[in-house]
Amino acid sequence: MNSEITIKIIQDLLLQGLETNYVDDNTSRRMWWASLEVIQKEFLSHNYHKGGIWVASPLPALNEKKFFTKLQGWLWSPKGFPYFKKDNAGILPEGQTNEIRDDSGFISNYKVLNLNPKDGYEPFLLIITPSFQCILTIAGVKDKRNLLMRCDKESIKTVIELMYAKFFKEDYEEGINFRNAINNLGELQINNQFAQNFWPSLSIRLSKAVPSLNIQNTVKEENKTVQIIEAKLLKAISHEVRTPLTTIKTLIRSTLRKYKMDDSMRNRLIQIDNECNEQIDRFGLIFNAAELVSSEISPLNHLAKINLVEIFNKLAPLWRKQLKRRGITLKIDIPIQLPQILSDSEKLELMLRGLIDKNTRGLKEGSTLILELRPAGQQLKLQLKVQKTESAKQEISINDNGADIGPVLNWNPQTGSLQLSQIATQKLLASLGGYVTKRRDTGLTVFFPISDSK
Repeated sequence: MNSEITIKIIQDLLLQGLETNYVDDNTSRRMWWASLEVIQKEFLSHNYHKGGIWVASPLPALNEKKFFTKLQGWLWSPKGFPYFKKDNAGILPEGQTNEIRDDSGFISNYKVLNLNPKDGYEPFLLIITPSFQCILTIAGVKDKRNLLMRCDKESIKTVIELMYAKFFKEDYEEGINFRNAINNLGELQINNQFAQNFWPSLSIRLSKAVPSLNIQNTVKEENKTVQIIEAKLLKAISHEVRTPLTTIKTLIRSTLRKYKMDDSMRNRLIQIDNECNEQIDRFGLIFNAAELVSSEISPLNHLAKINLVEIFNKLAPLWRKQLKRRGITLKIDIPIQLPQILSDSEKLELMLRGLIDKNTRGLKEGSTLILELRPAGQQLKLQLKVQKTESAKQEISINDNGADIGPVLNWNPQTGSLQLSQIATQKLLASLGGYVTKRRDTGLTVFFPISDSK
């Protein structure tokens, strides 16, 4: 490559093809520091022992001395580094400045290179070890930022090649050192656990970083602002989760159409496709809830007449197939004739799929989920109950075994499931014309208004 390669060019390349979900500068910085904590504490700390490399700009990003000891690093930084020893040390996360300032040997473990103004000043980090690799950066323009994380083989390969070109153009000797360091790592293994857990882990860390809020408490303007900021973060995160899953789903379906394969391979690809669909739906629901929290416009004006029975008949085969994979039976009890309700058809379908998923997570194989739909005055009543296998007549309530980690999310450590919180579920259903109740003796009950009721 003869053209000049900059950090900004790499960032813009990683941004290409994405449906942008912007956040402001302060929010992007919060996401950046939280991401660094997730990467270092939950993943890099388990994978740095066999060595590796890191490349960063305009700060080292890593903050534990053990990483600098084991990993070879390069830093592109403005002239005069380390400038955080001056008055603007606050650019580092709170609590780390003094520790780094007092460590006179801090910069001796990596090579510092002069940052070209064309590189820009948005943070960038590349980490490569034999068993863990990731690219983390912020891209975009002022108050329209995107936090980008990539750990797929193609992105890693592309960024390494661009780094080769940048090194050899600006410092040939360090380019040789960088190339040798990469070659010495041997064949890299993609860390699938990181790819699956990074965004949920980030959302948990961000949620814990702000005060615990009640989603219906809008009395204090300050609390309302914090709610909106957190909701925007969740929107961005849920979008980042769904984007690669949608790509995977598209590739799988293209492969199934174009190539001949044995039934075992075909079934495995179909299974992966199904899992992608479930995760896309789950984070689509989180996106809708976060959007509702961050919006001041009531969605009730967009409700229309819909036939709930037709929606159930449409979704029932999908639900049965989904639950069958987990050994759960679905029983639907709906009268033939029922009046129409007022709701949003598309969002209600997603919400119903979310309720099925949310309330069957952690159920034992052999359980039966019962869905009942009945008229109740000027409303339709939907009930979700679970039946044990030991006694066909014995029904148990559906319980949430988890803890709310903010106004939108609930984390269940037993199942590893990230779901909507009960309060977020209530608010989202309310936006769709519904009202949810939950009692120990009746399970989950949702009421929808009949379309001709006042």
